Amino acid sequence: MRIAMVSEHASPLAVLGGADAGGQNVHVAALSQALADRGHQVDVYTRRDDPGTPERVPLGPGVDVVHVPAGPAQPMAKDDLLPYMRTFGQWIGQRWSAEPPDVVHAHFWMSGLACLEARRAVPVPFAQTFHALGVVKRRHQGAADTSPPQRRGIETWLAAEADAVIATATDEVRELLALGAPAHSLHVVPCGVEIFEPSPPQEQWWHGRGGRILSLGRLVERKGVDTVVQAVSRVPDAELVVAGGPIHAFDDDPEVRRLRAEATRLGVADRVHLVGAVARRDVAALIRSADLVVCTPWYEPFGIVPLEAMACGKPVVASAVGGLLDTVVDGVTGIHVPPRDPGRLAAVLNDLLHNSPLCKELGRAGLERVERKYTWAKVAADTEDVYERIKTPVTTTGRSS
Repeated sequence: MRIAMVSEHASPLAVLGGADAGGQNVHVAALSQALADRGHQVDVYTRRDDPGTPERVPLGPGVDVVHVPAGPAQPMAKDDLLPYMRTFGQWIGQRWSAEPPDVVHAHFWMSGLACLEARRAVPVPFAQTFHALGVVKRRHQGAADTSPPQRRGIETWLAAEADAVIATATDEVRELLALGAPAHSLHVVPCGVEIFEPSPPQEQWWHGRGGRILSLGRLVERKGVDTVVQAVSRVPDAELVVAGGPIHAFDDDPEVRRLRAEATRLGVADRVHLVGAVARRDVAALIRSADLVVCTPWYEPFGIVPLEAMACGKPVVASAVGGLLDTVVDGVTGIHVPPRDPGRLAAVLNDLLHNSPLCKELGRAGLERVERKYTWAKVAADTEDVYERIKTPVTTTGRSS
């Protein structure tokens, strides 16, 4: 198959850790390459954010990234991109008119909107993965949600129009049904994770007498890193390594400054180390250097970091929310805690850091679960199955017309 992936703000070429560069970037890159490994040709369409970037850049065998001219050729927050989605869709529609893909897979709601625009010209089969739903984000963030006000209406439209909606977790299905998505169009295919090659632990970090706790991912408020900082203040001698954050002007980032201020207020600034974004090649070594990996977001549509920890054989302490309810099996591969509850989190961290046999057992079970359910080869095969189901001729010129 010729597969078109559309990921308007999350380029698979991006360096991870910034405010808009995280799990979706990893997902699109890894799924595309895994599909190519199955014999498909994949083009990933993402917005050009640098005038010096070539239009087409190889990502790997069978996968190219195509940069779409839509809006200023400079970095922009994803919430500011909506006005350029019509241009994005028209551009890809013109490209597809000459050589239509067999199937289109949109990632995130604005990518879906661009695909609906493209389908006005080219009636291609269309799958949608939201990665996050605006209604859920609004529920948890309230007035702090910076999404455009049109988001919920557009997501409702997409849920009805897509030939398939691919949810990454079972918790998302309930939300999609409430949006009006037809039950027959819904499929659950989780995100995957790389099975990391054996590598020695990363020894260049700090070594606390009470154990090392790792928080890895984007530094945005909803990720709940402040909860981890607060919990660590109640875990004697433990150190916390926080990896993630913007590539440039790290020290000026509002979330970095807020977390440092919180660590200072609690008297643990000497035990909390914000190390910035980590190169992809160093992720496994960093995870293996830790005793525990902690992920405590307020909400999380899926969450790849817990799977990466499990793939390294490390136990995970995770909020009992969203996709983490699927990936982390409480008491088997990790421990669930309530979000925004530093007291409960501290109790769990203290227990685990003083129970090495349990940590090893949780880590072993986590690796087995990843190898059974979350390899990219399995995720690609399941995604391909969805594509085959919708790869029948569309009889109307894009139902979005």
